[in-house]
Amino acid sequence: MISRVFHEWERRLAAAATDRTVRPFEWGIDWIDRIDGNGAEVESLERWADQAVAESEDFFAIAPCRDYDLSGEWLTFPSAVATPHAENNTVHTRYFPEHSPEGRRRAVVVLPQWNADAEGHVGLCRLLNRFKISALRMSLPYHERRMPPELRRADYIVSANLGRTVQVCRQAVLDTRRAVQWLTAQGYESVGLLGTSLGSCLAMLTTAHEPLVRVAAFNHISPYFADVVWSGLSTAHVRSSFDGRIDLERLRRIWMPISPFPYIERLQGKRVLLIYARYDLTFPVQLSRMLVDEFRRRSVEHELSVLPCGHYSTGVTPFKWIDGLTLSRFLARTL
Repeated sequence: MISRVFHEWERRLAAAATDRTVRPFEWGIDWIDRIDGNGAEVESLERWADQAVAESEDFFAIAPCRDYDLSGEWLTFPSAVATPHAENNTVHTRYFPEHSPEGRRRAVVVLPQWNADAEGHVGLCRLLNRFKISALRMSLPYHERRMPPELRRADYIVSANLGRTVQVCRQAVLDTRRAVQWLTAQGYESVGLLGTSLGSCLAMLTTAHEPLVRVAAFNHISPYFADVVWSGLSTAHVRSSFDGRIDLERLRRIWMPISPFPYIERLQGKRVLLIYARYDLTFPVQLSRMLVDEFRRRSVEHELSVLPCGHYSTGVTPFKWIDGLTLSRFLARTL
């Protein structure tokens, strides 16, 4: 009965967004560099994805950045990936320094959820300050100031355009690495990541490939990017574009470079918190438990917390406080 109540609540909360757009299915090969175009598009993407996973150090490699600009609380810098949309090629972050001796030593990059507005996770950053942790909140690609005028939602980071989705999520990882490197250059000795929902996936990819990250908290989790889009409540409009064009197995393979699954063992030696919600329909619970099982099977140390709510209701009182305090206490203890 409790499950039914939460599931009905989750559906009502999800239905509040009435501006979701069903966009056409596209392979998106034009978004991918150095792809073998021989044969069918799906086969070219599969070969490219296999290579990207096998050579993930190169796939997520980042060039140094010297063009950071801090103005008041806003830090901007050029993205490592140039997309066709000029607005998206500048990274916007909001800096919440904590001025105690501890706060000047440790900091967290905060990655909000898909379609977060400009105030999303600002309260969490201020809560981290109260735990003597500085925070740098990063706007994801195609969000807020990075959104071109033709968009009302951040559709280009998760969509039925397969190549674009991979490239833009890769862009988010590279942007996050540059944010981490800026914090380190400011003298922070211990830098962590905190990601929620889509931000959690991106934070996990970054943690696996950025040696400067020592601690990470992943808030709503899944081993596979494709499976969340395929079966999640929030992405039903994206899923509808796949019908008759691609099956889940092939989609999972093409989106494997931006899935946590192949990189779990790269988290060995780092302090990790995994959080999922017991009644989640957006990151279905069986996927979250699958990721936890993989951490255990591969003997990757982690802590686990299960929220007594759903995905959308995590942002509602009292669950947002339970979640925020769980995240903040973990980071305060481990950074």
